[in-house]
Amino acid sequence: MYVLCLIVFFSFFFFFRVMAVVISNAFVGTYGVNYGRIADNIPRPESVVTLMKAAKIMNTRIFDADHEVLTAFKGSGIEIMIGLGNEFLRDISVNEDRAMDWVKEKVEPFVPGTRIVGVAVGNEILGGADQELWEVLLPAVKNVHNALVRLRLADKVQVSSPHSAAVFASSYPPSAGAFKESVVPYMKPLLEFFSQIKSPFYINTYPFLAYISDPEHIDLNYALFKKNPGIDDPKTKLHYDNMFEAQIDASYAALEKAGFEKMEVIVSETGWASHGDPNEAAATVSNAQTYNMNLRKRLLKKKGTPYRPKMVVKAYVFAMFNENLKPGPTSERNFGLFKADGSVSYSIGFTGLVPSSAISVITFKGIWSTQLMYAISAAVLALIISS
Repeated sequence: MYVLCLIVFFSFFFFFRVMAVVISNAFVGTYGVNYGRIADNIPRPESVVTLMKAAKIMNTRIFDADHEVLTAFKGSGIEIMIGLGNEFLRDISVNEDRAMDWVKEKVEPFVPGTRIVGVAVGNEILGGADQELWEVLLPAVKNVHNALVRLRLADKVQVSSPHSAAVFASSYPPSAGAFKESVVPYMKPLLEFFSQIKSPFYINTYPFLAYISDPEHIDLNYALFKKNPGIDDPKTKLHYDNMFEAQIDASYAALEKAGFEKMEVIVSETGWASHGDPNEAAATVSNAQTYNMNLRKRLLKKKGTPYRPKMVVKAYVFAMFNENLKPGPTSERNFGLFKADGSVSYSIGFTGLVPSSAISVITFKGIWSTQLMYAISAAVLALIISS
């Protein structure tokens, strides 16, 4: 009996150890938000954690590995993907010790208290203008992963690299999705490595950008998840009533043609700007609200796409805040679900948040805060949430 009890005990112990590994790599639910910080007027990280918890946002992605942010997320339960910037790729790709130093500084001190579940090595490299970075991407990815392995963190922290639509030669109709010939020599070895370590394919998918680039031929309602005739893919005979799913299935088609039909696609960025330049007429508060509300409803259904019905769609929305220091067109500074003072840009149904008002308040279970009271509200709300 004693031996039997020991067997049962260790069986349960092993089971929960395995489950812990599985959970640590999981994307909680289907909805996440990119937390960009190219701004000089947004709330401190502690207050951002409070906002995310109030809105039940359990997945976030940052574009660096800022220590203040990682410390703020400690104990929050929110899963966070950190970024290794493009500017570090050359050095990391040729220097295993540099990769080890980066992981020791940016990852190891914070886990498991801060739930770092991924490192995005570079962003939108393949298909970009700097072809030298195409060459160094895979070596950099391998060096970071090897550092995680040596530090026994690879079972908790996944390595990936998000792509833009620039990697595709075609994406319409979805079944025509294919990688550019110039990208394939770099993409296939990268996908082979990601397949070995069981990393998904991350794609930045923006119906907003597609629409403003060709408003004469794209139905705005199709881009916004609103009622529309949709499109039929002549090859697969599948019907699409929104561009978001069509873009994801174009990624699946491209992966299939490259020999990776079993790889999961996760959307690393998607969103809609609430304000833009004159040539970005679709960048309105109404359209941004419609897209993000319908996207959230779509993700909460936890279903797949027409071409991959069993692969539940997961996405990080861009972005948490309007970022006033971002370069480029006006739209780049107006993708935020929240304004700089922490009030919502528009309502998309987040529990405990209310639209902006003249005094810019955040309401959650009767507790209010202004920009001058972020520190107080963070502490009080944390007590309420935990009770």
